[in-house]
Amino acid sequence: MLVVIVGPTGTGKSELSLDVAEGLGAQGRVAEIVNADAMQLYRGMDIGTAKLPTAQRRGIPHHLLDVLDVTDEASVSRYQSQGRAAISNIVSRGRVPILVGGSGLYVSSVIYDFQFPGTDPALRAQLEAALDAEGPGQLYTRLKAIDPAAADRIGPTNGRRLVRALEVVEMTGQPHAASLPAAPVPWMSAVILGLQAPRAALTARLDARVVAMWAAGLVDETDGLIQDGLERGVTASRAIGYLQALGQLRGTLSEAEAIQQTQQLTRRYARRQVSWFKRYPHVHWMESGASGRVDEALARLN
Repeated sequence: MLVVIVGPTGTGKSELSLDVAEGLGAQGRVAEIVNADAMQLYRGMDIGTAKLPTAQRRGIPHHLLDVLDVTDEASVSRYQSQGRAAISNIVSRGRVPILVGGSGLYVSSVIYDFQFPGTDPALRAQLEAALDAEGPGQLYTRLKAIDPAAADRIGPTNGRRLVRALEVVEMTGQPHAASLPAAPVPWMSAVILGLQAPRAALTARLDARVVAMWAAGLVDETDGLIQDGLERGVTASRAIGYLQALGQLRGTLSEAEAIQQTQQLTRRYARRQVSWFKRYPHVHWMESGASGRVDEALARLN
């Protein structure tokens, strides 16, 4: 059995995954956790991704954390094979895999039957150059003209996904279909647990979380990652929070502007996550922070 924990950022998925793993352990069912947060794949990107430090993982094995350099490009298709391999390995050892994260496409690529087109390096380079020169708005307009459904789904700010959508459309001549199918086919039997929170409460929590990240040293962390090539990273350099911290370091954003922009983008990202996961069939939804959520989750797994 595969356990999947999903929901928008800031709802406590990591904490619940640890609690569920410990609860299963008390029943004699050893569990291991597999990360499904795209940005937590990167080494050194800790504060801005709310990555659990090793000391706070309660001795529970975690997989697919810190597996990419900031100069590497995250790939959903590569993650799909790595995530499924990690899960299969855990199952083969008689343990329970817990897939946890808020990157909807990454989660879906593992738990459902997703197929991904290949890539065209020359076309990708052209689109990346256009993104760097013109920003995501122009790519959004371009995608809107040829695949309005994909443009509406991705939005005007996610440059990396706009590049990929345009690449697929121009390569295949078909609409970009990297979205949840109407009737998704499961890869393996899974119990999906979802965390949710009232919008007002979640908004306040996310805004406070961004302020706390700046206080915890996100700008210093970003400055250190520049030495590792962060500015050359196609994916990592555009991560919410890190892009704004880079702007602050370059002097194009004040600290207040960087924080405000990060809060705005984080709220928008959370809304997209809610929309994505609400389409999953058979999710057992629980309130974030509810006192009985761990017992409720464990009851679903028996």
